Amino acid sequence: MVAPTAVIVLAAGAGTRMKSNTPKVMHQMVGRSMVGHALFAAKALNPEHLVAVVRHQRDKVAAHITACEPSAIIVDQDEIPGTGSAVKAGLHALPNELTGTIVVSYGDVPLLTSELIAELVAEHEAHGNAVTVLTTKLEDPTGYGRIIRSADGAVERIVEQKDATEEERAVQEINSGIYAFDAAMLRTTLPKVTTDNAQGEMYLTDVLGLSRQAGGRVAALVTDDRWQVEGANDRVQLATLGQELQRRVLEGHMRNGTTVVDPDSTYVDVTVTLEQDTTLLPGTHLHGTTHIAEDAVIGPDTTLIDCRVEAGATVTRAHATEVVVGPNAKVGPFTYMRPGTQLGEDTKVGAFYETKNITLGKGSKLSHLGYAGDAEIGEYTNIGCGNITANYDGQNKHRTIIGDYVRTSSNTVFVAPVEVGDGAYTGAGAVVRKNVPAGALAISVAPQRNSEDWTLTKRPGTPSAEAAQAAKEA
Repeated sequence: MVAPTAVIVLAAGAGTRMKSNTPKVMHQMVGRSMVGHALFAAKALNPEHLVAVVRHQRDKVAAHITACEPSAIIVDQDEIPGTGSAVKAGLHALPNELTGTIVVSYGDVPLLTSELIAELVAEHEAHGNAVTVLTTKLEDPTGYGRIIRSADGAVERIVEQKDATEEERAVQEINSGIYAFDAAMLRTTLPKVTTDNAQGEMYLTDVLGLSRQAGGRVAALVTDDRWQVEGANDRVQLATLGQELQRRVLEGHMRNGTTVVDPDSTYVDVTVTLEQDTTLLPGTHLHGTTHIAEDAVIGPDTTLIDCRVEAGATVTRAHATEVVVGPNAKVGPFTYMRPGTQLGEDTKVGAFYETKNITLGKGSKLSHLGYAGDAEIGEYTNIGCGNITANYDGQNKHRTIIGDYVRTSSNTVFVAPVEVGDGAYTGAGAVVRKNVPAGALAISVAPQRNSEDWTLTKRPGTPSAEAAQAAKEA
């Protein structure tokens, strides 16, 4: 790809139509904020300088941009409104002797790709243009600046909607607001831009006319992919763009060998990676740094956040965060796995189980109705129904260590810190408070005591008492 010398990302707008305490450019879409998408596309071009211009909720937006891209130079726009003023601030952050191409893009145009920006730069440099603007054609161009061309088809100027005549408003080719500038020409013409217009703003578009007057060539690159130049000004537009981006993400994965049974109910962040022959069933949501290896089956109705699922594993109706699922492991249904869970090869975590900060060795099973937290469980161990690791004493967390080939009966409680040796067993209802040696059976001996006629004396007149009386008389 052709790399520009610098990219200036404009992220200063208030975004009042979002009606949100969150700055517009920080609203999330398919795994990144809108400005995060813009920074990612810009960074992929490997420019010498990457500048982000901020103003509204300055500190919050600046911190977010730095978190997204630490190399970005943060610049503050001054009190003069308009894109020209924002670019002027960004230009001041660049070296005075800078030459080459400067690209201007926006923090609220999330579908713009590095490939299209590179095409814009290549077109700009191939023809020695002073300015090259990225445009597209819309059936309804209302609200956008119109591209006004001369008789020979060259770009003459851009006129904003509120400043346009009726004839100019009929033009369907619109300005995306994304430009490639010759650095020297931009530095010469930008100081000449005024605020003499209906909005009282410093329009960046005025640079085109000034560049032509200075003898520079002004041209346009027309894209047929209007989605790449669409911005989001409110939550409706945000959702619409998000749907389109999600469609593109899923289509890309399907063409690379993933089966997506129902794309309409499947959500995959742009940061997720999927290997060939993975299968996503309806209701699957994959977020963050999640990676799914080959032949794994995810879903239905499963959410994975920053997880890794190895080859051949299945995860069904589960919710997991920061979890590793080993090769050929089986998870679900109705499983909740919290950070720090690491499942080995051929393991199983079954129905209505919650896990947190545990390791489960090869071939071991947590089959159903239990909780395992802060525990290390060995290989080929079977944890019975209703088992719980009591890891919290009210002040501190403690670990439970269970060895290989252990068999625990139903409703066993491990009161941590405690260790169970290899090959040990527990009896039903055992409360394990002391370490269990290898090969031992741990039981809690409490003789059963029956209080005769308790229901008749303590619950007289109830259906239970009546049933008991009838049984006694039978």
